[in-house]
Amino acid sequence: MVTGFERGEGTVKANKKELLLTSLVCLLPLLAGVALYPRLPETMATHWGFDGTANGWSSRAATVFGLPLFILALHLICFYAESHGTNRNMNPVLRTVMLWICPAMSLLGGALTLGTGLGYEMHVGTVAPVFVGLLFLILGNYLPKLRRNRTMGIKLPWTLASEENWTRTHRAAGFTWVAAGLLMVVSAFWQLHGPTVTVVLLVLAVGIPVLYSYLYYRRHEKGGAQ
Repeated sequence: MVTGFERGEGTVKANKKELLLTSLVCLLPLLAGVALYPRLPETMATHWGFDGTANGWSSRAATVFGLPLFILALHLICFYAESHGTNRNMNPVLRTVMLWICPAMSLLGGALTLGTGLGYEMHVGTVAPVFVGLLFLILGNYLPKLRRNRTMGIKLPWTLASEENWTRTHRAAGFTWVAAGLLMVVSAFWQLHGPTVTVVLLVLAVGIPVLYSYLYYRRHEKGGAQ
Protein backbone atom coordinates (compact mmCIF):
# COMPACT_ATOMS: atom_id res chain seq x y z
CA MET A 1 0.00 0.00 0.00
CA VAL A 2 1.38 3.40 -1.02
CA THR A 3 1.03 6.06 1.66
CA GLY A 4 0.47 9.75 1.08
CA PHE A 5 3.99 10.43 2.31
CA GLU A 6 5.48 8.03 -0.23
CA ARG A 7 3.43 9.60 -3.02
CA GLY A 8 4.58 13.03 -1.90
CA GLU A 9 8.20 11.90 -1.80
CA GLY A 10 7.85 10.44 -5.29
CA THR A 11 6.44 13.74 -6.55
CA VAL A 12 9.34 15.68 -5.06
CA LYS A 13 11.86 13.35 -6.75
CA ALA A 14 10.05 13.65 -10.06
CA ASN A 15 10.02 17.44 -9.74
CA LYS A 16 13.75 17.47 -9.07
CA LYS A 17 14.41 15.34 -12.14
CA GLU A 18 12.23 17.64 -14.23
CA LEU A 19 14.03 20.69 -12.89
CA LEU A 20 17.46 19.19 -13.58
CA LEU A 21 16.59 18.08 -17.11
CA THR A 22 14.87 21.31 -18.17
CA SER A 23 17.63 23.43 -16.62
CA LEU A 24 20.30 21.48 -18.50
CA VAL A 25 18.41 22.03 -21.75
CA CYS A 26 18.29 25.76 -20.99
CA LEU A 27 22.09 25.72 -20.74
CA LEU A 28 22.78 23.75 -23.94
CA PRO A 29 23.18 26.95 -26.03
CA LEU A 30 25.73 28.18 -23.49
CA LEU A 31 27.77 25.01 -23.94
CA ALA A 32 27.50 25.31 -27.72
CA GLY A 33 28.52 28.97 -27.48
CA VAL A 34 31.62 28.10 -25.44
CA ALA A 35 32.63 25.47 -28.01
CA LEU A 36 32.12 27.94 -30.88
CA TYR A 37 33.46 30.97 -29.03
CA PRO A 38 36.63 31.53 -31.10
CA ARG A 39 34.58 31.48 -34.34
CA LEU A 40 32.00 34.01 -33.18
CA PRO A 41 32.28 37.77 -33.87
CA GLU A 42 32.92 40.25 -31.08
CA THR A 43 29.46 41.79 -31.60
CA MET A 44 26.45 39.55 -32.26
CA ALA A 45 22.87 40.18 -33.35
CA THR A 46 20.44 39.48 -30.51
CA HIS A 47 17.27 41.23 -31.67
CA TRP A 48 15.44 41.30 -34.98
CA GLY A 49 12.56 43.27 -36.45
CA PHE A 50 9.40 41.71 -37.83
CA ASP A 51 11.01 41.55 -41.26
CA GLY A 52 13.90 39.49 -39.90
CA THR A 53 16.45 42.31 -40.07
CA ALA A 54 18.79 42.57 -37.07
CA ASN A 55 18.27 45.78 -35.10
CA GLY A 56 19.93 44.98 -31.77
CA TRP A 57 23.39 43.70 -30.90
CA SER A 58 25.32 42.54 -27.83
CA SER A 59 28.86 41.55 -27.09
CA ARG A 60 29.96 38.00 -27.73
CA ALA A 61 30.27 37.25 -24.01
CA ALA A 62 26.86 38.73 -23.17
CA THR A 63 25.24 36.71 -25.95
CA VAL A 64 26.92 33.39 -25.21
CA PHE A 65 26.60 33.54 -21.42
CA GLY A 66 23.97 36.16 -20.65
CA LEU A 67 21.05 34.96 -22.78
CA PRO A 68 20.99 31.32 -21.59
CA LEU A 69 21.55 32.32 -17.96
CA PHE A 70 18.75 34.88 -18.12
CA ILE A 71 16.34 32.30 -19.55
CA LEU A 72 17.48 29.77 -16.93
CA ALA A 73 16.72 32.28 -14.15
CA LEU A 74 13.27 32.89 -15.64
CA HIS A 75 12.71 29.14 -15.86
CA LEU A 76 13.66 28.62 -12.21
CA ILE A 77 11.25 31.35 -11.12
CA CYS A 78 8.42 29.80 -13.14
CA PHE A 79 9.24 26.30 -11.87
CA TYR A 80 9.29 27.48 -8.27
CA ALA A 81 5.98 29.31 -8.68
CA GLU A 82 4.34 26.22 -10.19
CA SER A 83 5.79 23.77 -7.66
CA HIS A 84 4.97 25.86 -4.58
CA GLY A 85 1.63 27.23 -5.72
CA THR A 86 -1.77 26.11 -4.51
CA ASN A 87 -2.68 24.68 -7.91
CA ARG A 88 -3.77 21.05 -7.83
CA ASN A 89 -5.96 21.14 -10.92
CA MET A 90 -3.30 21.51 -13.59
CA ASN A 91 -3.70 19.31 -16.63
CA PRO A 92 -0.49 17.21 -16.69
CA VAL A 93 0.10 17.74 -20.41
CA LEU A 94 -0.40 21.50 -20.08
CA ARG A 95 1.95 21.53 -17.09
CA THR A 96 4.61 19.73 -19.14
CA VAL A 97 4.19 22.21 -21.99
CA MET A 98 4.57 25.14 -19.60
CA LEU A 99 7.70 23.68 -18.02
CA TRP A 100 9.33 23.29 -21.44
CA ILE A 101 8.58 26.77 -22.76
CA CYS A 102 11.76 28.35 -21.34
CA PRO A 103 14.03 25.47 -22.46
CA ALA A 104 12.49 25.72 -25.95
CA MET A 105 13.04 29.48 -25.96
CA SER A 106 16.66 28.97 -24.94
CA LEU A 107 17.26 26.45 -27.73
CA LEU A 108 15.59 28.68 -30.31
CA GLY A 109 17.37 31.82 -29.12
CA GLY A 110 20.70 29.99 -29.06
CA ALA A 111 20.21 28.60 -32.56
CA LEU A 112 19.28 32.00 -33.98
CA THR A 113 22.05 34.00 -32.30
CA LEU A 114 24.83 31.44 -32.80
CA GLY A 115 23.75 30.59 -36.34
CA THR A 116 23.60 34.25 -37.30
CA GLY A 117 26.96 34.85 -35.63
CA LEU A 118 28.49 32.09 -37.72
CA GLY A 119 27.15 33.68 -40.89
CA TYR A 120 24.21 31.41 -41.63
CA GLU A 121 20.88 32.77 -42.86
CA MET A 122 18.47 31.84 -40.09
CA HIS A 123 15.19 33.27 -41.51
CA VAL A 124 14.34 34.81 -38.16
CA GLY A 125 11.32 36.61 -39.59
CA THR A 126 9.69 33.25 -40.30
CA VAL A 127 11.04 31.06 -37.50
CA ALA A 128 10.04 33.32 -34.59
CA PRO A 129 6.36 33.82 -35.52
CA VAL A 130 6.03 30.12 -36.35
CA PHE A 131 7.36 29.28 -32.88
CA VAL A 132 4.89 31.66 -31.21
CA GLY A 133 2.06 30.39 -33.39
CA LEU A 134 2.78 26.75 -32.54
CA LEU A 135 2.89 27.67 -28.86
CA PHE A 136 -0.56 29.25 -29.13
CA LEU A 137 -1.84 26.19 -30.99
CA ILE A 138 -0.59 23.80 -28.31
CA LEU A 139 -1.77 25.86 -25.36
CA GLY A 140 -5.12 26.52 -27.02
CA ASN A 141 -5.76 22.80 -27.33
CA TYR A 142 -5.35 22.29 -23.58
CA LEU A 143 -6.84 25.49 -22.15
CA PRO A 144 -10.39 24.02 -22.16
CA LYS A 145 -9.09 21.14 -19.99
CA LEU A 146 -7.64 23.47 -17.36
CA ARG A 147 -9.68 23.29 -14.18
CA ARG A 148 -10.24 26.32 -11.99
CA ASN A 149 -7.11 27.37 -10.08
CA ARG A 150 -5.25 30.49 -8.94
CA THR A 151 -1.95 29.74 -10.66
CA MET A 152 -2.65 29.55 -14.37
CA GLY A 153 -5.40 30.52 -16.74
CA ILE A 154 -7.70 33.51 -17.24
CA LYS A 155 -7.89 34.53 -13.60
CA LEU A 156 -10.63 37.15 -13.37
CA PRO A 157 -12.77 37.73 -10.28
CA TRP A 158 -15.80 36.19 -11.95
CA THR A 159 -13.96 33.20 -13.45
CA LEU A 160 -12.41 32.36 -10.08
CA ALA A 161 -15.80 32.68 -8.36
CA SER A 162 -17.73 30.52 -10.83
CA GLU A 163 -16.88 27.06 -12.15
CA GLU A 164 -19.31 27.54 -15.04
CA ASN A 165 -17.79 30.87 -16.05
CA TRP A 166 -14.26 29.43 -15.82
CA THR A 167 -15.17 26.46 -18.02
CA ARG A 168 -16.96 28.51 -20.66
CA THR A 169 -14.26 31.19 -20.72
CA HIS A 170 -11.47 28.67 -21.25
CA ARG A 171 -13.39 26.89 -23.97
CA ALA A 172 -13.68 30.23 -25.76
CA ALA A 173 -10.00 30.93 -25.10
CA GLY A 174 -9.02 27.54 -26.50
CA PHE A 175 -10.80 28.30 -29.75
CA THR A 176 -9.38 31.83 -30.11
CA TRP A 177 -5.84 30.74 -29.20
CA VAL A 178 -5.86 27.91 -31.72
CA ALA A 179 -7.24 30.25 -34.39
CA ALA A 180 -4.64 32.94 -33.57
CA GLY A 181 -1.82 30.39 -33.58
CA LEU A 182 -2.88 28.99 -36.92
CA LEU A 183 -3.10 32.47 -38.43
CA MET A 184 0.36 33.32 -37.07
CA VAL A 185 1.88 30.25 -38.70
CA VAL A 186 0.11 30.84 -42.01
CA SER A 187 0.98 34.54 -42.08
CA ALA A 188 4.63 33.73 -41.33
CA PHE A 189 4.94 31.35 -44.28
CA TRP A 190 3.07 33.78 -46.55
CA GLN A 191 5.31 36.62 -45.36
CA LEU A 192 2.29 38.58 -44.13
CA HIS A 193 3.48 38.96 -40.56
CA GLY A 194 4.30 42.33 -39.10
CA PRO A 195 3.68 44.43 -36.00
CA THR A 196 0.07 45.17 -36.96
CA VAL A 197 -0.83 41.55 -37.67
CA THR A 198 0.87 40.30 -34.51
CA VAL A 199 -0.68 42.92 -32.23
CA VAL A 200 -4.16 42.35 -33.69
CA LEU A 201 -3.93 38.58 -33.25
CA LEU A 202 -2.66 38.89 -29.68
CA VAL A 203 -5.37 41.40 -28.74
CA LEU A 204 -8.07 39.17 -30.21
CA ALA A 205 -6.67 36.01 -28.58
CA VAL A 206 -6.73 37.64 -25.14
CA GLY A 207 -9.57 40.12 -25.54
CA ILE A 208 -12.29 37.85 -26.93
CA PRO A 209 -12.26 35.36 -24.00
CA VAL A 210 -12.10 38.18 -21.44
CA LEU A 211 -15.01 40.01 -23.06
CA TYR A 212 -17.01 36.78 -23.36
CA SER A 213 -16.31 36.00 -19.70
CA TYR A 214 -17.49 39.43 -18.55
CA LEU A 215 -20.64 39.35 -20.69
CA TYR A 216 -21.49 35.89 -19.37
CA TYR A 217 -21.00 37.16 -15.84
CA ARG A 218 -23.23 40.18 -16.45
CA ARG A 219 -25.96 38.09 -18.03
CA HIS A 220 -26.02 35.00 -15.83
CA GLU A 221 -24.25 35.67 -12.55
CA LYS A 222 -24.03 39.33 -11.52
CA GLY A 223 -26.15 40.05 -8.51
CA GLY A 224 -27.02 36.53 -8.38
CA ALA A 225 -26.58 33.21 -8.18
CA GLN A 226 -23.18 31.80 -7.49
